[in-house]
This record gives sequence, C-alpha cells and structure tokens, in this order.
Amino acid sequence: MSVAFTKESDAEAVAADLPDRPIPAHANLVTPQGLARIDAELASARAAWDAARSSDAITSDRSAMARATRDLRYWSARRASAQLVEGRPDDGSVGFGCTVEIERADGRVQRWHIVGDDEADPANGSVSYVSPLARAVMSKRVGDVALLAGQEIEIIAVA
Repeated sequence: MSVAFTKESDAEAVAADLPDRPIPAHANLVTPQGLARIDAELASARAAWDAARSSDAITSDRSAMARATRDLRYWSARRASAQLVEGRPDDGSVGFGCTVEIERADGRVQRWHIVGDDEADPANGSVSYVSPLARAVMSKRVGDVALLAGQEIEIIAVA
C-alpha cells in the first residue's frame, strides 16, 4: 500500500508506541558530573511530560506524550540505579573517573576520561568504563602496555 493512502493518525499511533530506551545490564557508575547530568535530564524529562500532559494538543499529538513518558522512565531508572564514585585509585593505577593518556604504536598520543555510560562522549574525550579502551587500561599504571584492537598501547599518564 502506498504511503499516500495512510492516515496521519496511523503515523501518530506508531509514534505513540515508542519502545523504551535500552538500559545497560551492568552497574550504573557515575562521576559527580554524571550524576548532575542525570538529574538535569530527569528534570527536563519531567518538564516535558508535564508540558505534554497539560497541552491541549495531547489528543492530536500523542507522540510528544510518548517521547516524554519514555524519557521520564529512562532517566528515572538511571537516577534510581546511579552509583556515585567520587574517588580515584590512590595507587596511581587507571580506574573509574581517571584521565588516562596513551601512546599508540604509530606514535599517536590520546587522552581519555573514563566515566559512566550516560556521560560518555568519545568525540570529546570521554569513554564509558565498559568500553574496550577502558577495559584494556583498567588497573594499569604509567609504563604498562595493554592490548587494544590487536595493537599495543602504552600508558604514559594517569590523572
């Protein structure tokens, strides 16, 4: 059937049945900044839900309410499961919340901050603690070598 013959309300019904955002099965470790971000996202989701609920357009635009409800469920679950990790390892090893600087075999030097899932942003230098990079360098110290994607990397700084 051609899209030209579908009713607009059919598209809204599909949008109103949005699937939940997936919640990772591993622990929801967060830095203080990550917890603040979750709190901000939760407040924003509550505001969007309140706005969608009080809107006269709720009967004509069910997708706004569906998005708001989905986001509210997600951020509420993430806040409820958040485990704040404030300290870093005292022994100089790489751990959650650390910034690690690595040197690749080709001489490139990269710096990564190891954080929780909801605050990870690889384009801006932060990776989730369950990412392959973080798992490869966890518990290592300056001078240690790790294997990442079949190539050796050296830990050159931990902060």
